[in-house]
Amino acid sequence: MYAVIESCGKQYKVTEGDVVFFDKLDVEEGKKVNFDKVVLVSEEGKVQVGNPYVKGVKVEGKVVAHGKGKKIIVFKMKAKKNYRRKQGHRQPYTKVEITTIKTTAKKAAEKVEA
Repeated sequence: MYAVIESCGKQYKVTEGDVVFFDKLDVEEGKKVNFDKVVLVSEEGKVQVGNPYVKGVKVEGKVVAHGKGKKIIVFKMKAKKNYRRKQGHRQPYTKVEITTIKTTAKKAAEKVEA
């Protein structure tokens, strides 16, 4: 089972147990985070595509750590004009472990079987 979620203006394919690096989220370490903007869910060969999001599906995760990525160098230069600017940048990120993908169809199927 996997899901495609939307967060920070990007889409991520996640499964349970994955560790994903998101752009900086405003959540403390160790806290749970819910992603309700689920674009696609695939479960046992059945694919649900949202319009724009799938209703009744949530992806839960736990914030493992915050950090900064590798440094990149931003260098601007104009030839023959003595203009040179060198600047470094480290993008902040949030490391999230995906714990569960909850669907309402799964709960309804369990009730029918019982």
